[in-house]
Amino acid sequence: MALHEGPGVTGDQALQRLAEGNKRYVAGRATHPNRAAKRRAEVAKGQQPIAAILGCADSRVPPEVVFDQGLGDLFVVRVAGNFADEAGLGSLEYAVAVLKVPLIVVLGHGKCGAVEAAIKGGESPGHIRSLVKALKPAVDTVKGQPGDLLDNAVRANVVTVVGRLRGMKPILVDFVEKGKLKVAGGRYDLESGVVDLIV
Repeated sequence: MALHEGPGVTGDQALQRLAEGNKRYVAGRATHPNRAAKRRAEVAKGQQPIAAILGCADSRVPPEVVFDQGLGDLFVVRVAGNFADEAGLGSLEYAVAVLKVPLIVVLGHGKCGAVEAAIKGGESPGHIRSLVKALKPAVDTVKGQPGDLLDNAVRANVVTVVGRLRGMKPILVDFVEKGKLKVAGGRYDLESGVVDLIV
């Protein structure tokens, strides 16, 4: 397959592959695919990832491990709070427009420290305030709702970011409308390892 031809799967098929990988990981039966020297040599010539993951920078949530994928399988953008700033959006647009990735997954997780900082509010030092500012709208949408505020805010943030990506002009919205891109969102549970789709 030539470079930038795409991975040859649909967004639904890619999402199914990630779900199957997560089930293996949760059950302790990870296969650790595409990590041998042969695969390294293959992807040195070019990449055809099946999905882009917009995930949190949290050390406990590495997408390749959580979804039992290997070298060249995932195009990963990570930032605390799993939101997309300009650089993140540009990275995701590259994955879709150039690499022909058919799926973007926004991956939030339980006990997210960045979301917790947005809940606490107050003055944050340095550039941390930009994270808090980006996450605050999601927190505000769930204040006063029943249930755990932190978990509600984590979920609301995922839903907000997915909606933003689906409508992001000029590139992502075009691929979504043409049926060439699926944007989904999930929450990773730190204790169980399970990724639940929320949107």
